[in-house]
Parts: sequence; structure tokens; C-alpha cells
Amino acid sequence: MSIKYWEFEDAPLKEKLKNANVRDVAKIFFDNETEAYRFAALLLGVKKLKKFRLKDVPETIPVATAKRYLDYAVQLGMLSHEGTAYELTDRFSKPLRNIAAYIKAWMESQSEDDLSVLFPNARTDKQGKRGGRTLHETNGPDGI
Repeated sequence: MSIKYWEFEDAPLKEKLKNANVRDVAKIFFDNETEAYRFAALLLGVKKLKKFRLKDVPETIPVATAKRYLDYAVQLGMLSHEGTAYELTDRFSKPLRNIAAYIKAWMESQSEDDLSVLFPNARTDKQGKRGGRTLHETNGPDGI
């Protein structure tokens, strides 16, 4: 996900809202141009047809890929999948506001967080070397 937060602050957002387009929506979730294009094409199809089925997928996008992207949009809360059709929905705007409120409350709180209690199963030791050159290989044939 590549959310550029400054684009969604008050002043830039007001300008962007005047000309909202699917490219900006797709670029939030995908950095890769091809992935963003496919996601945008599918979202446009859903918007245009209201009830979008896998048989409606454009020929330029493989059906398995389309299903993966559409299911991702369902996970995000942009689409709902009822029966065999995908539809636009808005399940993510309120939770995102709640997440922002929670983060702000954490930033303003004075409590100390103990990471060893919050993450008891996390590995905290330094990770060992997995490959690459060993120490004597980097010194060269002279051992220097």
C-alpha cells in the first residue's frame, strides 16, 4: 500500500476531490503500474455494471487474476461479494476514522508501553547470518 499522506491532508484533498478518478484510488493500493491498471479496470467495471460477475471481466485481464484483485477489494471493504456478483460498498471509511482516532489517542497518552509484555512471542535476539561471504573469504588470499 502506498498511501502518500500529504496528498490527503485538507488543502490537497479539497483539490483532488474536484476531479476524483480511479487512478488515484488504485495507486493507493498498488505501486506497480500494471497492478494498478488491472485493479482500476475491475473497479470501473463494477461501477459501470453495478453487479459485476467474473464473466464480465475484460479480455485483457486473466479471470484468475481478476478474482484475486476483486477478493482483495472485498477484504479492503470497497466491494461486497454476494452470491456470484461483486458490488460497490463502503465498509472502510468509518473503520479508518476509528483507526485514526485510536492512533491519535495513543500519541496523546502518557502511559509507558512494555514491549516484552505486548509481544511475548517476538524474537528479540539478533538474527544470524543466512548466507553470503564468510569472514575469511572477505579478507582475501593473504588473510589481510
